[in-house]
Amino acid sequence: MKAVVYRGARTLEIESRAAEAPALAKECGGRGVNINDIAPGRIATDNTEALRPEPQRNQAILGRIPAGRWRRADDGAGATVFLASPASDHVDGNVLPVDGEWPGR
Repeated sequence: MKAVVYRGARTLEIESRAAEAPALAKECGGRGVNINDIAPGRIATDNTEALRPEPQRNQAILGRIPAGRWRRADDGAGATVFLASPASDHVDGNVLPVDGEWPGR
């Protein structure tokens, strides 16, 4: 999944290239461009539909998500709005996990 949001000189990517955000921010920061990334984790979509009905596999995935549920597509809306808004004008080169605390396990 990739979503690029443009608001003035702001780029926000939602996908699996989180390692690139700090380097791109450093490269573009002097030109007034903020670059951040949202790390979405496991999302309940058509692509993951086959995993969810299988009890063992579903439980293995849910067991690694302290929130105890698959992420819904709209769970990242608040993070997206924040990073696309003036409230994040001094936020640059960051990766914001919106994943139910997957990495914390």
